[in-house]
Amino acid sequence: MSAKPERRESILLSLGLNIAIPAVILMKFSGEDALGPVGGLIVALAFPLIYGLVDFVRRREWNVVSVLGFISVLLTGGIGLLQLDPKWIAVKEAAVPAVIGIAVVLSLRTRFPIVRTFLYNDKIIRTGDVDAALERRGTRRAFDQTLVNASWMLAASFFVSSVLNFVLAKLIVKSQPGTTAFNEELGRMTALSYPVIVVPSMIIMIAALWYLFYRIKLLTDLDLEQILKT
Repeated sequence: MSAKPERRESILLSLGLNIAIPAVILMKFSGEDALGPVGGLIVALAFPLIYGLVDFVRRREWNVVSVLGFISVLLTGGIGLLQLDPKWIAVKEAAVPAVIGIAVVLSLRTRFPIVRTFLYNDKIIRTGDVDAALERRGTRRAFDQTLVNASWMLAASFFVSSVLNFVLAKLIVKSQPGTTAFNEELGRMTALSYPVIVVPSMIIMIAALWYLFYRIKLLTDLDLEQILKT
């Protein structure tokens, strides 16, 4: 009996529940005549929190990004509800991707580099066929160096995200937490995070993936159809 294929994450659903809906609630429904600053913040953050929990239950797996993303939402809520200085939003926004980037680099010294989770995994690549071809051609050491290079490119995407997160938060979020103005600024920052932060980071990550595919083809003599899972 064949294994049940894993359901793929809906990009539109993820963007809607993690970015679009929270941003709209924060900007449009946080006034005193609607949910109020506290209620608006709680309802807005409930969407990514519930989405993350449901996704975990469905997939039954945690990874460093999902864990830090979950913690990030909780920290945002904590800063808002405890009415801390808004500068901590910028610190938090920069810290999360920076931690991931550092983890990517440090994982190179372990048996399980994080690059294998993001780029070189059996959900995207026929890793068994690639590994066998590397052994046949004696190019395993060269491929290991390829993974190191790809790891640094992947880490760079998170470091870029960290800097852009900090700059965006400092430019936008200036009001005191616990106010309607703070929620509106937080919503505006959330809405702008995709074009300003996610797109540049994704470009670097796609470049890393292209580099990995190019090197795999060169080191294994396999066609792209033999490398990628369809």
